Amino acid sequence: MEQRITTLIQESPYKVHLFIKNLTTNQLLISHQLETSFSSASLIKVPILLALLSYIEKNKLSLNSTLTISPTDWVDFSVISEQRLTQSTFYDLLLWMIITSDNTATNVLIDVVGMEYLNVYFQHIGLQDTLLQRKMMDVERLAKGIDNRTSARDMAHLYTQIYQQELLSPPYNQLVIDILSRQRIHDSLKRYLVEDVRLAHKTGGLDTVDHDVGIFYTNAVDYSMGVFITNVTDNDQARQLIGRLSKVVYDQLVKRKGEKDEGYRYSHDC
Repeated sequence: MEQRITTLIQESPYKVHLFIKNLTTNQLLISHQLETSFSSASLIKVPILLALLSYIEKNKLSLNSTLTISPTDWVDFSVISEQRLTQSTFYDLLLWMIITSDNTATNVLIDVVGMEYLNVYFQHIGLQDTLLQRKMMDVERLAKGIDNRTSARDMAHLYTQIYQQELLSPPYNQLVIDILSRQRIHDSLKRYLVEDVRLAHKTGGLDTVDHDVGIFYTNAVDYSMGVFITNVTDNDQARQLIGRLSKVVYDQLVKRKGEKDEGYRYSHDC
C-alpha cells in the first residue's frame, strides 16, 4: 500500500499532503507533508461546526432557535441564498454548512460568535495550524493573501477526536458524525468505491486546492484518511488523484481483510 501511494504522489504534478490512520488501533499508518500548512478552503467548516455546537451547549441554547439572515449575507454557492431565506434555525444552518458546504450559512454562523472566539476554540481543541482569517467568498481579503489555513496534522487530530467522541456531550458528538455522514459531495474519497461505504467527511476546494478528509466506518476496520492537494491547475484531475489514493487504502484495509476472513471461514467450514 505504502509503495503504491508513494508512486501516485510522486507522479502527481501537484503538491500532496496526506494521512491515513487506523482509528481502531489509533495508529498513524502513513503520512506525507503532515505539518506543512495550506489553504483550508471549506475544511475549516468542520471545526466551526464543533465550535458552534460547543457554544450552543455551553449557553443552553436550542438547535431550533431562529437566526436572522440579512440579504447582505447572501453569497454564491448557497442554498440559503437561492431560496432568499431571511431566517433559519441553528440546526439547518449547521447542516447546510457541511452537507452542501453552504457559504451563507457559514458566514451567518461565524457572526454568531466572531472569528476570535473560533480561533481560540481551535487552539483549545489542539489545532496548531488552523486559523480563520476571512469569511467565505471574501475575495478581497483572499486577493491580499489573507486566507484560512490548516494542516494534515490538524485534520488527523481533529477527526481522531470526532471519532472518539470526546469534544462535546454524547448527543452533540453523535450529531457531528451524523451531519458529516450526510455529506452530499462524493467526487473524491468515494469516487472509485463501488461498495456503499459509510463515510463521515468534508471536502474543500478552490481553484488551486482540492481536499477531502473523513472517517470510514467499515466491518473490517474504522480508519480516517485525508488527502489535501495544493498548486492545482485542474480540479477534476486532483479529485481523481484523491479517488485513486482512497481506493488503494480501501482495497488494502477493507477488501483484502474481508477476503482473508472469507478464506479463513471457508477453510474451517470445509
